Amino acid sequence: MKNKEKTSLQQAIYYGKAPIIIALILTPVRYGLELLGLPENAIFIIGLLWLTLGIAIYLGIKLGNQKQAYKILLLSLLIYSPISRIPVAILWWVDTKWEIGTHYGLYYDNFGQALLNHVIYGSLVQLVPGFLLGIVTITIMRYRKTLTKNKPLENG
Repeated sequence: MKNKEKTSLQQAIYYGKAPIIIALILTPVRYGLELLGLPENAIFIIGLLWLTLGIAIYLGIKLGNQKQAYKILLLSLLIYSPISRIPVAILWWVDTKWEIGTHYGLYYDNFGQALLNHVIYGSLVQLVPGFLLGIVTITIMRYRKTLTKNKPLENG
């Protein structure tokens, strides 16, 4: 089935798959690096917000020519963001259960609080800037397309 035949939701799921897999790998890698003793400021760049911003730019470029680009972008981020945050909540539980002492185990008194804050609030922290950056990228891609369409042919 071609992308044009797919619904917006199907396209959003398609575009969200790879980022979800990357995020599900990224968080345990970051946790492992922290366990190895790397300072937080050294592993800060390996984070879900940075990944989300990169994904938003990528999606903006890929979706720039599609009619429902903004809707597909938003749906993709709505699917990706909460799923990408689940490992963070799980690592909070691991960290607090075994008193490991990483930054993942800070701030919350129980798993419900951690789940709410990591998955819901954390998703919003990713979703809002990601969607805005994706909108800007789509707008730029569409503007570039109109410039190339309206560019007069040069005589050789």
